[in-house]
Amino acid sequence: MFAQPAAHCLEFFVPLRTAAHTRHLTALAAMLVVAGTVAGCSGPPATGDAPASSDAPAAPAVTGLSVATGSVSGGTEVTITGTGLDTVSGVTFGANPASTVTAVSAKELHVTTPVAANFAVGPVDVAIVAGDAAAVPSGSTFEYTDVTPVDAQMTYLLTHWQNRNVDEYGSYGDNDCVNFTSQSLIARGWEQTADWNHTANSDGTHSYSSAWISSTSMKKYFTAHPELAVALTDDQRDQVVIGDIVQFDWDNSGDRDHTGVVSRIEGTGADRVISFAGHSLDSDYRSVDTAITTDHPGATAYYWHLVA
Repeated sequence: MFAQPAAHCLEFFVPLRTAAHTRHLTALAAMLVVAGTVAGCSGPPATGDAPASSDAPAAPAVTGLSVATGSVSGGTEVTITGTGLDTVSGVTFGANPASTVTAVSAKELHVTTPVAANFAVGPVDVAIVAGDAAAVPSGSTFEYTDVTPVDAQMTYLLTHWQNRNVDEYGSYGDNDCVNFTSQSLIARGWEQTADWNHTANSDGTHSYSSAWISSTSMKKYFTAHPELAVALTDDQRDQVVIGDIVQFDWDNSGDRDHTGVVSRIEGTGADRVISFAGHSLDSDYRSVDTAITTDHPGATAYYWHLVA
C-alpha cells in the first residue's frame, strides 16, 4: 500500500510502512512546498495592481522669487526656486508670459519678466506651466512698479486713454491728441517751458500754448529743441522705442495732422509693427500701418525719438 502526497511541481512517491516513514514524508512534503513557492512554480499568480513607478517626475512647485518687484516695462531678471522646476516649460506674470525661461536645475529657474498688461502697476500672480498642461498658480506674486520715466509715461497713457483726465488738463474735444501727448510727457518728467505749457485757471477753464495742443506746432517745438527729440522717418522704424512720439500727415501737405505715443512694438527691423496710444480716436494700441493705409490711404507717418 502506498500514500501519495499532493504534488507541488514535482511528483514524489514513498512507500508508507511505519509511523517514522509518515513523519519523514510529511516533513519532506513541507520542504517541497516551500521550495516550489520560492521557485515560482507553486500556487496561483499574484493579483492586484503593480506599484506606481517611482521614476515619474515630481510636479513642479515654487518656494520663492529672488526679486518680487520690477518695472512695468518688463525686463527684470528673476530667479525662481522650488522643486521639479526642470519640467517647467513656461512662466506667466499675470496675463503675460515671461520673455525668457531657463531651467538651471530642478531647484532653480531663471526668467525675464514681460511687460505688465497695459503697463498697469500692482501685484500679479506668477504661474508655472509644465509641458502641455494649463498654468498652475505658484503661490507667489510679483509687484509691477513705475521704475523709469517711460514707465510713468506709459502707465499714465494706459490709464487715461479712455478716461480723460479732464479735471487736471481739460479736454480739447475731438482734437485732444496733442493735449494728451503733452500730458504723458509731464508724467514722463518733462518740465513746462515758455513755449510748451498748460494752465488750469481758477474758474475751471484751461489755457494751452500752441505747442501743447497743435501737432504742427509740436513738430516745430521739437525741431527747435534737438536736446529733447530727434526726428525719424517711417523708414527708420528700427530706431523707434516705446514712449516715442508718432505724428501723421494725412494728406501729405507738410503739416502734421495727428499725434500719438508709441505704446507697443512687435517684430524687428524695418518690418516692425508699431502701435500707439492717443486721443481724438481714443486708442491704446492703434496700428500705425492701419492708420496710414486703411484709415487714411497714402498718409505718411513720422516719429520723434525722445532723448529726454
